[in-house]
Amino acid sequence: MEIRNIYQPFELELLKVDEYVAKSHKNTFFEMIFVLEGEGVQLVNGHSLPYKEDKLFMIFPKDSHSFEVTKPTTFLFIRFNDSYLKTQAAEWIQKVEYIFHNHNHMPGCVVKNTMDKPLLRAIILAIVQEQQHQNPHQQALISQLINTIITIAARNITLMDTLATPATTMEQALPLLNYIHEHIYEPGKLRAETLAEHFHVSVNYVSEYFKKHSGESLQQYITQYKIKLIETRLRYTNKRLGEIAFEFGFTDLSHLNRIFKKHKGQSPTAYRQQYVVNE
Repeated sequence: MEIRNIYQPFELELLKVDEYVAKSHKNTFFEMIFVLEGEGVQLVNGHSLPYKEDKLFMIFPKDSHSFEVTKPTTFLFIRFNDSYLKTQAAEWIQKVEYIFHNHNHMPGCVVKNTMDKPLLRAIILAIVQEQQHQNPHQQALISQLINTIITIAARNITLMDTLATPATTMEQALPLLNYIHEHIYEPGKLRAETLAEHFHVSVNYVSEYFKKHSGESLQQYITQYKIKLIETRLRYTNKRLGEIAFEFGFTDLSHLNRIFKKHKGQSPTAYRQQYVVNE
């Protein structure tokens, strides 16, 4: 299978095709794909779903991905790598992390809110227009527009989680999970007493209900979710360990080191260094 790379922080490609079957490939970067016009089928990780205009797709590193075009199609590909992520503000990184850990990596448009679709199309057209003209501050403006698209995607993924119809045991805990994800950077709001008050139930019921439907304790889930986010932060940002410890509510750096090593078998520093070497 073909492996594709990019060699700059972000890259844009406007592609118009008539009859086209893309070879299945994997990227070493992140990709957003917007359909300006056309129809066909999107394939991701062995799953397929029809597409049409005004659809936005998120493709993650290691996803196996291709398109089968059935009607002439115009795509805008927006690609960015970890060096792009490392230049962004912490608040924006948190939005990206939410997408990483809550999107199901299945085919289909990530924008479900109909009110967001004309806004998204307008932003895409602005990017296309900006790229076609060499204006001052072009790269900075395009970067801001890309970040706005990421924000829209994060908002819609949040809405999909909130509106999901319970179908499995785990999904019955979705309101609690969504609350945890939203407030993961606010330790005070994740105490059992605060959760019980927010959901108008007893403290014991919160813990028992969560364990019944998720298979692990509330505290275990919060810790595991923090560890996942910290892994992303170590991989995609240059934040110092002390800053990460403070951001996630650890008492100090040694506390972060102890918890991370307990769950990952190595220190945060070793994890970061090993990942850089492997990349």
